[in-house]
Amino acid sequence: MILIADDHPLFREALRGAISRVLPDAEIREAADADGLYALVEAIPDADLLLLDLNMPGVQGMSALVHLRAQYPQLPIVMVSAREEPALMRRVLDHGALGFIPKSTDSAGIGEALLQVLDGECWAPANVLQAPRAADDEERETARRISELTPQQFRVLQMVSTGLLNKQIAWELGVSEATIKAHMTAIMRKLGANNRTQAVLLAGKLAVDPDSVEAPPEELE
Repeated sequence: MILIADDHPLFREALRGAISRVLPDAEIREAADADGLYALVEAIPDADLLLLDLNMPGVQGMSALVHLRAQYPQLPIVMVSAREEPALMRRVLDHGALGFIPKSTDSAGIGEALLQVLDGECWAPANVLQAPRAADDEERETARRISELTPQQFRVLQMVSTGLLNKQIAWELGVSEATIKAHMTAIMRKLGANNRTQAVLLAGKLAVDPDSVEAPPEELE
């Protein structure tokens, strides 16, 4: 079973084609958004491989990778992206991805990458595999802390990162606002943050472009 999570239908189709050419009997399941991704992985945690779009809305850079690696350590994950900076690709590998496939890779190259990863080897452009680590100590420590969040805490943190207030998150998740406040207290404790803003900015260290992360609105008690 191979899982594909990408919000672009045309690229999901391209991945399906590449998979079918090298693994004609493979069963493929897809997700087009973050909620679909988490539901899919929860339903099929023993999949052979997850192909995950780095820039899919709601995935937030390396955060989803770190979270999924913590929750499902047996699931191999390969990131795919139109971003092709070597340092970014190296960061992704540093956080536990088994490979990085640039979206400019042709079908034959994607097929080769899939077979190599399914054999248990890492695949990325040669210059990336040979590069030194790109994730610094602070980023790796942030990843370690995020990996300790429960799935619901992680989801709340992601929703806070989009600018939603506690009452809006409570409505979306069908729980009380007090429950969300309790989640936020636990999130801040695990991340070593004093408030929502610090929590989001700390998690933002795992964004594709950390400098672009904006602080959320503070809650009025």
